[in-house]
Amino acid sequence: MHSKSYLSIGSNLGERKKNIDLCLKYLKKITKIKKISSVIETKPHGVSIKQNNFLNLVLLIDYANSPHKLLDEIHDIEKLMGRRRSNIINEPRVIDIDIITFGNIFIKDENLEIPHPRYTERLFVLYPLSEIAPSFIDPKSNKTIKDLLLNAQ
Repeated sequence: MHSKSYLSIGSNLGERKKNIDLCLKYLKKITKIKKISSVIETKPHGVSIKQNNFLNLVLLIDYANSPHKLLDEIHDIEKLMGRRRSNIINEPRVIDIDIITFGNIFIKDENLEIPHPRYTERLFVLYPLSEIAPSFIDPKSNKTIKDLLLNAQ
């Protein structure tokens, strides 16, 4: 089973560009990266503590296993890179990898929700996504990427 999936990557701690480059290197060990957007710099979204701006990008990957296996491997990469999860929402992070979509699959369980529940509200996901997938259509609403961008502003 191969699935085309979109991932969002962000970093706002340490050497952000190096963090992203290392993350891409680790991701290449677990999947085939088909497209990579430009890196954009954005202010932290919905934060309660002062923190640095993020560098963000979106990838299209061709993944050979299940969505839950991808989540496990992403968490392994985040942990390997020094990410420590806490109860603080939207805390600063060395690396953050989110699964935006996974083929045409819909999942909602205690560990994973696909499509990502808030990606349509996040310009730091939508702008890079529109760059690498200009004909992208949201699997939940059937809205085009252009419509999603208009609604998110």
